[in-house]
Amino acid sequence: MKNLKNNILFLLYTAILGAIVGAIIWGFLRVMNLGITLIWDTIPSQLEFPYYTLCVCTVGGLLIGLYKRKLGDRPEDLSTVMGQVKQTGRYPYNNIFSTLGGALFPLLIGASVGPEAGLSGVIAGLCTWVGDKLKRFRSEVTELTAIGLSATLGTIFRSPMFGFVEPLESDREPSLPKTSKTVLYIAAILSSFATFMALTKVLGGSSGIDRIDGERFWLRNYLFVPLLIVVGIAAGYLYFLFKKLTAALGARMKNHVVLRATVGGFLLGAVGTLLPLTMFSGEHQINEVMEDPEGVGAILLLVIGVVKLLLTNLCIDTGLKGGHFFPVIFSGVSIGCGMSLLLGADVVLCTAVVTATLVGHTMKKPLATVMLLMILFPLRLIPAMLLAAAAAKFIPTPKVILPKEMAE
Repeated sequence: MKNLKNNILFLLYTAILGAIVGAIIWGFLRVMNLGITLIWDTIPSQLEFPYYTLCVCTVGGLLIGLYKRKLGDRPEDLSTVMGQVKQTGRYPYNNIFSTLGGALFPLLIGASVGPEAGLSGVIAGLCTWVGDKLKRFRSEVTELTAIGLSATLGTIFRSPMFGFVEPLESDREPSLPKTSKTVLYIAAILSSFATFMALTKVLGGSSGIDRIDGERFWLRNYLFVPLLIVVGIAAGYLYFLFKKLTAALGARMKNHVVLRATVGGFLLGAVGTLLPLTMFSGEHQINEVMEDPEGVGAILLLVIGVVKLLLTNLCIDTGLKGGHFFPVIFSGVSIGCGMSLLLGADVVLCTAVVTATLVGHTMKKPLATVMLLMILFPLRLIPAMLLAAAAAKFIPTPKVILPKEMAE
């Protein structure tokens, strides 16, 4: 009877924690969007200054560098956060507020990163803190941080299934029985997602990526799938090659935090001035590309997609830290649109296959990849995306182009 009571209480605490996670994500994204609107819409509309982007990004990089020198080089990237949680079941919570600032500021100046890295670190720390307070559940609280992290991913990407499936492709053995773990994950993820959507509906905020529907197409379009997978794999190779190069650049300036972030800001501004679509996370820029790919042009779409991969790694490794999921998705969409124009094939199929291959190659988790991309592409393309993501997992990346820490 006592165990049943404890289990019910722990389930209730988990659901409440999920609601808190959803509220934090909503608040963070709301502040981010208001700040971006002020810096990139309101102020520029009152000015006629051609070097506005370059100045904002450079000065922003300088300020971020000063912030990091004072309070530490946070947030950590998503893979580091997830790796630590999967290995120890914990994440430090003594620097939550400085992590929040370190996650928000690069997004405000248009860095080519997503919000998931900073938010995952903050919420993982919060969940660990809560777990430390729940002394009566000492044997179970080690799972609480992983559950909170899954709720975070499911809510940020507006895909509860992604938050649930991603841990299933993990090689870490859970300490909870399978049924209990499933119930707790579902409770936290649904509670977080429902809270986020309710706050968005009542108080406003971004609803996320608009779904790409498209029309039915001739089956002969599927003949292009093998070629599109090859293109996606090539893009994945470029992603890791760029990561290796920018990691080396960041390592050379490791002890010069302010200079490193300033250089990152300057390069972001320079590239953003020439190719504005490469800035920001790419979540909203996807809609711009899909609305009129012909107006952008096939070659420019390919260039934008490749430059986006470089710029994302450059931002992360020069201190303008954030997540890579949204930028990589945007790159896949941009490259897929370009290939559609070159091949004369259906644009939705091309973008879905290239994006699934690229994201699948970086994640090496086919099911999680498809669950993530279901928010964007039609359900009828799930078989093609699953094939592409599976191929991306089993086609190896040459060690020579991998960053040192990944090649070992």
